[in-house]
Amino acid sequence: QVQLVESGGGLVQAGGSLRLSCAASGRAFSSYAMGWFRQAPGKEREFVASINWSGGSTYYADSVKGRFTISRDNAKNTLYLQMNSLKPEDTAVYYCAACDRTSYVTALLYQYNYWGQGTQVTVSS
Repeated sequence: QVQLVESGGGLVQAGGSLRLSCAASGRAFSSYAMGWFRQAPGKEREFVASINWSGGSTYYADSVKGRFTISRDNAKNTLYLQMNSLKPEDTAVYYCAACDRTSYVTALLYQYNYWGQGTQVTVSS
């Protein structure tokens, strides 16, 4: 069982930056693939970024590539999402997710079986 708690969301102007963190419980964190997803009002939850067990492989949605960076610190059981050059269309609730079915990057929402409660990110124009 894994529990995930996100933090770091908030209100920022367009062009600004935020860093999200996700603290995970459990000793198996370092074996899980991890991901970030987001959900805007009235829209489906969508993939943002994924990272493999070691942090050596990452994968991004086209909409955030070059602006967002996913990383992890297995010694601290923590996942990060550095978000730069934020745009109003990045406004959403951001969710951290863990996948114990694979240690490799995956963008498939259904493969993630542990989810955090979400943190709101609002980007003003």
